[in-house]
Amino acid sequence: MNGIDCANIWDYIPKCMSAPTKYTQTLSAAVIKLLRPLIRILLRNGMSFNAFADLAKRVYVDVGMEEFGIPGKKQTVSRVSILSGLSRKEVQRVLNIREPKDTKEVERYNRAARVVAGWVRDRDFTDTAGNPLALSQDEGDASFSRLVKRYSGDVPARAVLDELLRVGTAERLEDGRIRLLARAYIPRTSDLDKIEILGTDVADLTYTIDHNLQQGAADPMFQRKVMYDNLPAEAVNAFRSLSAEQAQALLEKMDQWLSQHDRDVNSSVAGTGRMRAGIGIYYFEENLGKQPEEV
Repeated sequence: MNGIDCANIWDYIPKCMSAPTKYTQTLSAAVIKLLRPLIRILLRNGMSFNAFADLAKRVYVDVGMEEFGIPGKKQTVSRVSILSGLSRKEVQRVLNIREPKDTKEVERYNRAARVVAGWVRDRDFTDTAGNPLALSQDEGDASFSRLVKRYSGDVPARAVLDELLRVGTAERLEDGRIRLLARAYIPRTSDLDKIEILGTDVADLTYTIDHNLQQGAADPMFQRKVMYDNLPAEAVNAFRSLSAEQAQALLEKMDQWLSQHDRDVNSSVAGTGRMRAGIGIYYFEENLGKQPEEV
């Protein structure tokens, strides 16, 4: 199998809708594929099935209450019970459980990511070749404090610095200056931070797929991948480097465009509403075993 997979679900859905059993089987197979890497993460981090089941119930109830009501009518526990297959008593129990929140962690992630992006692309903080400068903490126009003020508002520069140092995205040099180690905010030392990214990045991808699966969607979101499945290991190693380099360059280009239209970075931006938009790129590979002639 090879080439660009355009995820053309518009040809796929009508066939499935005409055969509910086949549709259910296909959906079940897709869910199993989706859950396998997630369950691997859960088991590695000590989350039991019962704990996962309680979280799944919570989401079933929340989504049923918020998104599957009858227009013009207040959503009820009874209707959510029918939709989810849970008893009315169980639905009510789940509604009474306090939902875990990660607002502070998500904001911390966004804050640090904005500062790193500004450090990479803002000419006030890069050299003539476009590389991020090593910054003094407070002195001069090109200081870390000035960078944080420009891209993270009133958040104390010390708090952002501590975060970047903690996760290994930056380091302090012997002369006191601060050097960027990665051109993106990627936690290197904290498994907790990486798990938090799981909740944001995978959710964004799944949201896009959900949007594209809805019948009649007039504006499908961009969803593509390119993949070949008979590559030698040497080619994969080269592709890993090539894809990382070109993907980072594309993301920095998209970041520059978005920053010019974001009110937090550019207060002169006009327009209505408040939207969140972006683009994500991920790399994948899998060892499929030896070639038949090598066995």
